[in-house]
Amino acid sequence: EPVPGMEIDRMEIKPGARLSGVPHRPGTREYLCCERGKLILWAAGERLELNPGDVAAFQGDQRHSYANEGDTLAVGFSVVAIVPISSGPGPG
Repeated sequence: EPVPGMEIDRMEIKPGARLSGVPHRPGTREYLCCERGKLILWAAGERLELNPGDVAAFQGDQRHSYANEGDTLAVGFSVVAIVPISSGPGPG
């Protein structure tokens, strides 16, 4: 069931593989949760290692990528909280 303003994706990354993320709308936040294996998150030039149960929050409007430097499958969930498009000033 879709959740307005939110995108949830499950990702499986094979050992040695890397996935490039697509920067989202300015102000968007992204949360990455590692379920299995070890995920490497590159965001805004910083490297973060996530083990099972770890969650990282970062600016989703910047360049980012995900990698698996381990020797087993890595599984994670990405939750993107998308900033709504402003239609200009409201009544006031």
